[in-house]
Amino acid sequence: METLKQYAYDLFQISLNQNQIDAFVIYMQDLMEWNSIHNLTAIRDKEKIITKHFLDSLSCYSIVKNKPPRRLIDIGTGAGFPGIPLKILFPQMQLTLVESVGKKTRFCEHIAGKLNLSNVQVIKARAEDLGQSDEHREQYDWAVARAVAAMPVLMEFLLPFVSVSGAVLAQKGETGPAEAQAAEKAIQVLGGHIRQLHKVTLPGVVEDRYLIYIDKIASTPPQFPRRVGIPAKSPL
Repeated sequence: METLKQYAYDLFQISLNQNQIDAFVIYMQDLMEWNSIHNLTAIRDKEKIITKHFLDSLSCYSIVKNKPPRRLIDIGTGAGFPGIPLKILFPQMQLTLVESVGKKTRFCEHIAGKLNLSNVQVIKARAEDLGQSDEHREQYDWAVARAVAAMPVLMEFLLPFVSVSGAVLAQKGETGPAEAQAAEKAIQVLGGHIRQLHKVTLPGVVEDRYLIYIDKIASTPPQFPRRVGIPAKSPL
């Protein structure tokens, strides 16, 4: 894990303490163990887990450090990315992990318990349903997602969860700038405004990554998100 510690500092100026390193060691061990049985992610090699899961998640720090999250929701979290690595960085924040696949929610519950992470809620649900719930709608200062859907669809998943003056962070690959441009109408309709596209380069990863940072400047109209499946079939 010295590789993770060194890269976290060199790339993102994150100084991981020993407790945080220990947490990532357990996270990796348990992810690999569960992966061998449950096929949680396609990435199984230790170095790739460090780069494509841990460092990729920690890259979000480049944006959120200026507005440390108090209550963050991670939509389509899979095996907990980027939400759990961010929780390891910001132990005081309240974290909600949303995932529709049962084996993945079970792993998230397992690892949150194993790492003794407090104030972590894991919900098996679709974003379209949860975004209409009073308990979650416009209740978060950050909503994040990684590789979940095309940007116009993703915005309909994320922006309803964020309070006005909160923010959305979408992790995207090399198509990020084009996707952000294609989503401008959707972002405006849903109450958002693109603040920044931040380029991320990860060691050993050829393609560029982008963090798309969106401010919530107005309340999302009540008809959004639409019913399950509609955002993907008919993007804004």
